[in-house]
Amino acid sequence: MDNRRSQTVRILIADDHPIFRDGLKRLLESERDFKVVGEACDGVEAVNMVRQLKPEILLLDLGMPRRPGLEALREMSTDATSVRVILLTAAAEKDQIVEALQLGARGVVLKDSATQILLKSIRAVMNGEYWVGRESVSNLVQYLRVLVGSSSSTARQRRYGLTPRELEIVSAVVAGYANKEIAEHFKISEDTVKHHLSNIFDKVGVSTRLELALFAVNQALPFKPIS
Repeated sequence: MDNRRSQTVRILIADDHPIFRDGLKRLLESERDFKVVGEACDGVEAVNMVRQLKPEILLLDLGMPRRPGLEALREMSTDATSVRVILLTAAAEKDQIVEALQLGARGVVLKDSATQILLKSIRAVMNGEYWVGRESVSNLVQYLRVLVGSSSSTARQRRYGLTPRELEIVSAVVAGYANKEIAEHFKISEDTVKHHLSNIFDKVGVSTRLELALFAVNQALPFKPIS
């Protein structure tokens, strides 16, 4: 019994429509491995309840009073929380999807999707994947490269003060290279790679390799594919 409880996914629903919340709760709790631990009616309450209840999944409506979904997500991105956020929306612009994923969302699901899509998205996210629309995304960086690449509005190429070598390091990070592989590829030491990454993080204002890769793709940094 304890083992079963440990496998239960604790979910918080944040939506300003009571009827939608109630229907969603009934749907989720019809699944043996899901448990709804709370309901929030606006973005402020959602952030507070995440901090108090520490759910594993937050189903967050994009358009809510007091604090919209993206603003709530931005606030939570500064917290040391392990909650995985799936945005629920009636419609999402490409720029909103990119921004949501950059802010740490693990999924974006349209409200008019079949119920099985939402259930699949939760399980995919709990398995470490990302989910956008109607499908899981195993390579988020590659997905965003395609998404952003098709938008002329993000075609501005800025260097952010990065040196040619630092741009090469960024290219390797986007390609998924580990520090050891980067060192071998450029014939430098791992300590030098770490030094470059530290400088790059400071210049562009990120703190992890995934954030750097997403930033590089979204800002159309002039990096080159690593062969």
